[in-house]
Amino acid sequence: HSSLNPAFTIFGSLEEPLKKYGVGKRSERRKIIGDLLEAVNMRPEYMDRYPHEFSGGQRQRIGIARALCIDPEIIVCDEAVSALDVSIQAQVLQLLMKLRKERNLTYLFITHDLSVTEYLCDRIAVMYLGRIVELCKAEDLYKNTLHPYSEALISAIPVADLDKKTKRIILEGDVPSPVNPPSGCPFHPRCPKAQDICKTKVPELKKYSTDGNEHYASCHLINQPEIS
Repeated sequence: HSSLNPAFTIFGSLEEPLKKYGVGKRSERRKIIGDLLEAVNMRPEYMDRYPHEFSGGQRQRIGIARALCIDPEIIVCDEAVSALDVSIQAQVLQLLMKLRKERNLTYLFITHDLSVTEYLCDRIAVMYLGRIVELCKAEDLYKNTLHPYSEALISAIPVADLDKKTKRIILEGDVPSPVNPPSGCPFHPRCPKAQDICKTKVPELKKYSTDGNEHYASCHLINQPEIS
């Protein structure tokens, strides 16, 4: 809702970045905006309507069109689908994947929902209290999880196939304050595997190998050799 000014038409909102970068005359900008709306599966004539006339999914697609206005190489998607219904999420994710292929885009996709990263992301960084605790190819995070926090997140993903369902890992306690984090590993107060070393020593982000791929994790309890 807040990404689009309710007082502006869609044309007004999408024209702003084009004017900022001195792109074309008004008539040329209308043509560009019409093409962008078509790229996100919307009719060009919608540019003369206002945000309140559109659904949440449509507004999200308009936001994507605006992000494409100046032909970027990278787009930051901060919780881009978290407020949408599951069916609409799927449509937006499919659109993002299509645009990535057509325009050779790179996405920095920020989300609290790991279930959407499996389909969109090539690499995933899992963060806890502002620190990266695991970084690897997307497929390795699900197949060869190394960090206990990542394991807990993955266990919370709903699974339709009951035969593949795993036991949910419940993390006890509250998330500590990032201003005053715990000593040692910041995750140790909630970690079901924590040992004495975890309470006193901050683990380094070390490099491992899973299925021949580089895999980084910060945990004292990883039982495999580090690689240089």
